[in-house]
Amino acid sequence: MNPAQLKIEILCRGLRVDEEVDGIRKVGAGPAGGRHLLLDGGGVVNAPISAPFARKSSLVLRRGDGEWIVYEGERRVVEVKPVPVPKFYSRVTSSGIPMWKVALLHGKDCMATTLLQRCVRQEAGLGCKFCGVDLSLKGGLTVARKRVEDLVEVVGAALEEGVCEHVTITTGTPASPDRGARFLAEAAQGLKKSYDIPVHVQLEPPRNFKVFEELADAGVDTVGVHVETFDDDVRRRICPGKSEIPLEEYFRAWREAVSVFGDGQVSTYVIAGLGEVDGCLLWGFEEAARIGVVPFLVPLMPIVGTEMEDVVPPSPARMVRLYVALRRILLEFGISPLDNRAGCVRCSSCSALREVMIWGV
Repeated sequence: MNPAQLKIEILCRGLRVDEEVDGIRKVGAGPAGGRHLLLDGGGVVNAPISAPFARKSSLVLRRGDGEWIVYEGERRVVEVKPVPVPKFYSRVTSSGIPMWKVALLHGKDCMATTLLQRCVRQEAGLGCKFCGVDLSLKGGLTVARKRVEDLVEVVGAALEEGVCEHVTITTGTPASPDRGARFLAEAAQGLKKSYDIPVHVQLEPPRNFKVFEELADAGVDTVGVHVETFDDDVRRRICPGKSEIPLEEYFRAWREAVSVFGDGQVSTYVIAGLGEVDGCLLWGFEEAARIGVVPFLVPLMPIVGTEMEDVVPPSPARMVRLYVALRRILLEFGISPLDNRAGCVRCSSCSALREVMIWGV
């Protein structure tokens, strides 16, 4: 099977498991509820496992004779290899915090952390309905605010182990006008003082776009300003707090960020499966790519414990159509996700965009 098609099938259908699989992060922000698996050809997929839709999947992950195989019925689909659980997860920082509570391995080579585990929009009852940023904190699986010193120490341990090639730093949105940019800059600067490693940060559009220059000065390599969807009706329903920021403001922020970081080094998460109209997505893909932004298309990965835990992701056929259209648009405007230096676009375990750009579908 084409590598892109295979990845789309796994992302959209999930995997049912017959036995306990270690290394699953069941709740939290980001790629929770899945297991990172290595695919033939060197790709990696964050295969959904914990969500209700995945537990009913006809794709089954089984282990036998030291191999992990994905089956559909009796048909062997593909052999996969779980990304090994890092050894540094068993260590603690100098301040006594378990390292896995500070930062986690995403994909096969990206260390990721959420600096602030609370979001002002959730606290106001206006949080995004798919988001689980507060769940890991409620479950005692992380700390409310990560110290830069601890993050530097954990990334150092990951580098020493040879499992880290770039870093993603995100944050729950604070009440400050800079949307957390100061905290992100401090963390990036701390890392860059110690290690020569690419760093990606994520934030909402700040009130003052000068913060993009401040982030670059701190050593940030790439930026994500995530719109989630280009369908305004869906934004208001699914992201009631973030939708208070007009789409025009996102475009202004992207233009300013691209002027600082360059074409293809600014990205925005676009989630298919929130109830949106395809035409809105296609329009958004083209307008974002036109100004140098990578629309990072992912199918919805429902997280247990959120309002959308029972939602079923879009069909593989629909995702194929969207990825084909996005590939055409990116090629038309000369934007290559393959050149992105750090973060979700480079990791690409939650999206088939990288494979679609390489292999087509």
